Amino acid sequence: MIDLRDLRSDPDRVRTSQQARGEDPSVVDQVLAADEAHRGALAQFEAARAEQKAFGKRVAQAQGEEKQALLAEVKELAARVKTLDAQAGEAADARDAAMRRIGNVVMDGVPVGGEDDFVTLEEVGTPRDFAAEGFEPRDHLAIGEGLGAIDMARGAKVAGARFYYLLGDGARLEQALMGLAQQIAQEEGFVPAIVPNLVRPETMAGAGFLDAHADEVYRLEADDLYLTGTSEVALAGLHADEILDLGEGPLRYVATSTCYRREAGSYGKDTKGIFRVHQFTKTEMFVYCRVEDAEAEHQNLLRIERRLLDALELPYRIIDVAAGDLGGPAARKFDCEAWVPTQERYRELTSTSNCTTFQARRLGTRERDPHGSGTRAVATLNGTVATSTRPIVALLENHQQADGSVRVPEALRPFLGGMPSLTPRG
Repeated sequence: MIDLRDLRSDPDRVRTSQQARGEDPSVVDQVLAADEAHRGALAQFEAARAEQKAFGKRVAQAQGEEKQALLAEVKELAARVKTLDAQAGEAADARDAAMRRIGNVVMDGVPVGGEDDFVTLEEVGTPRDFAAEGFEPRDHLAIGEGLGAIDMARGAKVAGARFYYLLGDGARLEQALMGLAQQIAQEEGFVPAIVPNLVRPETMAGAGFLDAHADEVYRLEADDLYLTGTSEVALAGLHADEILDLGEGPLRYVATSTCYRREAGSYGKDTKGIFRVHQFTKTEMFVYCRVEDAEAEHQNLLRIERRLLDALELPYRIIDVAAGDLGGPAARKFDCEAWVPTQERYRELTSTSNCTTFQARRLGTRERDPHGSGTRAVATLNGTVATSTRPIVALLENHQQADGSVRVPEALRPFLGGMPSLTPRG
């Protein structure tokens, strides 16, 4: 949630942010109107409450008929106080509901527009010329089936569309990716964590996953719990309603967890193979820091993600995601996209978002204000080191050989018993 004081003082900035996102800027005026109604109702309530207290003293001193008359007035005043209190609460609820329709204020320099309006910051590596090598590249599913590593048919039989089995080298490859991701994150000083995959509604909402994309998450209605689509959610809730000590620097965590996404709205997209699935494993970084340190932390998360991509020896590019393609909590997001040969385009493998104080305000995560008295919201950031499925797609396709085998990058070999390549069955 954005700072209401910032919205009051500079509503045009928030309107501009909404327009950049392709969202309705009039919601800003709805918030201001509801806020004014709340403050007016609250003032009337407080005045009536003070009058009620004063009447209490008069009643205590009155006698006979005067006291009975005053008691009647007190009863009427008490009913008015109750009504005004309810009106103030309703206005506050309307204001807060409107506030939740406003995404984080995008940072200066973020590209305006939608999914296709990103800005490419850098391209790294050169895609292979398979024609020059004398063979036609196969897609990751054909390669994976040849290796006995991916079984989509049995995944669909057991759980339905967008589910799969990773078997043999496929399972080992996922474990190797997560091992490498954890190793890199721990070398960078991140504290490893095992987190819940189920969270309460207030945690899911606080992390910003129950606003515009509530249909993307799985809910266990009987238990009123949500399956998380990223360990970012549980890590964001780790320090909810706490005052953190950031005097010695940011708090940095990394967690590997199973993730679940309904992929609502993606009908017909990436239906073949394991690029877009309902369940996967992901190693995620999460940072709590002072607002002043957030941009530097964002660059650091991007640097770490690049370590993984470089280690996997993949051609990739870095993009600055356009405002209309940002999630609600993000003020800026960088994606790392790897080249997928059979699709002849770059596809997202990892992303990192600067959420500034958006999540922390909702979750009540604060620090002692180093520049004054009281407390203030901290900044939160997240970044994916690796997922289990999309890097496998890129690895199989980019490192495939004419004989159906797949070369294993040097960095992954220690996690695969030194295997230099994956070879077809039979």
